[in-house]
Amino acid sequence: METGRRPRLNVAYGSWELIWEHVHRVLVVNLGIAVTHLPLLLALQLSHQPWRHPVFFGLLLLVLPGPSLAAAFAYLGATTGDEQRPVRLFARAYRQLFRRAVLVSAPFVLLVIAAVADAVAVRTTTLGPAVVPMAVVVALVAALAWPVALAHVAGGGAVGRRLFLRAPYAVVRHGVLALMNLVLGIVLLFLVNQAPLLGLAVLPGCVLFVVWRNCRVMVVFQGRGAVADPVVREAVREVVPEGRCDATDSFRSRASRATPTGR
Repeated sequence: METGRRPRLNVAYGSWELIWEHVHRVLVVNLGIAVTHLPLLLALQLSHQPWRHPVFFGLLLLVLPGPSLAAAFAYLGATTGDEQRPVRLFARAYRQLFRRAVLVSAPFVLLVIAAVADAVAVRTTTLGPAVVPMAVVVALVAALAWPVALAHVAGGGAVGRRLFLRAPYAVVRHGVLALMNLVLGIVLLFLVNQAPLLGLAVLPGCVLFVVWRNCRVMVVFQGRGAVADPVVREAVREVVPEGRCDATDSFRSRASRATPTGR
């Protein structure tokens, strides 16, 4: 009696290598996000009602998330299509982008906090029906423009007044991508809240990879003073001063010198 042939998973060696490189990239981002947010995670373990300590948690939100997301975007940009890169590449990006990422993050975070506080304060007053929807829209646009601005910084873009106008404009112009980022962020926060250890070990890198891809499209601004896709060097040269290289290319070149390129 003949038996059916057992199906075999026929995947080329190069495909397995590509899969593992992506898994390695995601794990490094997960580790970097978890380590850089340890103070915030510990504070949330001590206080389950962070809104009762607005100053303390507000300072943590101003300082911690921005540099870690910018470093994650820079790491993803420097490792896409290349060899596996070590964790120290994330650490180097975090150190070099820390100040600029905080400067970019602060206005967006403060705007979100102010809009939410206004919505909560006036929701039961006569002005509530008129003010609350506007405050919610402002908070959402600011929250969605925040990763777009950080993608600009991670790609070597300059920090200026135009950035804080063009990032919200990019959110409005690319509404579908912005909505996708919003849904992914809500799902990430919900799952991490339900299972913190498992969520932080698996999800942030996967979600940020998609968000970074979307932001690379949204960050292509019109005019001088913005940065395009960091892979496109000619677009970067339009805004990066002469003699200054793209931050992503800098991280990639340093990692290439530290990691052998031979198979």
